[in-house]
Amino acid sequence: MNKRVYGIIGISSIMSNWNADFTGYPKTISTGEIFGSDKALKYPMKKMWENEGEKVLYIKSMKLSEGKNDESDLVPRSLKERYEHIFQEEDLKKCKSSKKVLENLFSAIDVKNFGATFAEAGNNISITGAVQIGQGFNKYEDSYAEEQQILSPFRDGSEKKKKKTDENQEAKNSTLGTKIVSNEAHYFYPFVINPATYKEFVELGVTDGYTEENYKKFKEVALCSATSFATNAKIGCENEFALFIETKNNTYIPSLSEYIKFEKTDDKNKITLECSELINSLDDKILSVEIYYNPYTTTIHTDIKGAKKYNLFTNQEV
Repeated sequence: MNKRVYGIIGISSIMSNWNADFTGYPKTISTGEIFGSDKALKYPMKKMWENEGEKVLYIKSMKLSEGKNDESDLVPRSLKERYEHIFQEEDLKKCKSSKKVLENLFSAIDVKNFGATFAEAGNNISITGAVQIGQGFNKYEDSYAEEQQILSPFRDGSEKKKKKTDENQEAKNSTLGTKIVSNEAHYFYPFVINPATYKEFVELGVTDGYTEENYKKFKEVALCSATSFATNAKIGCENEFALFIETKNNTYIPSLSEYIKFEKTDDKNKITLECSELINSLDDKILSVEIYYNPYTTTIHTDIKGAKKYNLFTNQEV
């Protein structure tokens, strides 16, 4: 691929929890601003690729460990075990070819996009990904956390026997849980794609570099992976916006999420792109500008010349 791509991926979270910290509350920085890590965005992308039959290396997978007396435990695979599993290797330690390991790594779609750190069985490989995704900050000012109490239909099996009294009977019979969600949040992630990152590996003959086909597959998951990843905690999280600015190779643009403004109006959400002057000043270096959004809930305000707007769900031009 002979171009760079700069953009933004927008995720909405309605009565959901897009990215929780270790306390269960939405992640925040020291000033209290809510944000989502790049890992929170990459995970549903990887799951979608995996569900489509692509090779994905850096994702949790389980195995049954064999113990004594036919006992077994369900445990996560190590990185070495995951590598051997998806590349059908009997034992990574027996592979003495770094070229083969590199070829295998680059055949995994998550490595091809996001890179890898692979220090296993005598290998010490670091691959900087062609796709770099920043932290996604919430742009909706009225976000706050909601804490919901959940009553389980089961009692706590580890609870010590207590006297049967009216006061503790309910606690004895069932356990209490908590679900924490955001009332509403709108995260905007900046990203950049630089195919030249793999130049050295192309020269080594271990990969064909970052291709148009790789970009197409990234674009597909960037538009719908959050929506498709409907777990209990993420059921209210959906893709709501994406911006793709394709440029010539010698073009350098700052993080575009700083130029996003999100507001709520009486009928629809309003997303304003405040980078129009910047992008228009680079007119001779811009190849295309595409904006994807949910036209049923959102309006887009921009003065970027030649920008095309598309329905996020149908991919039809609006």
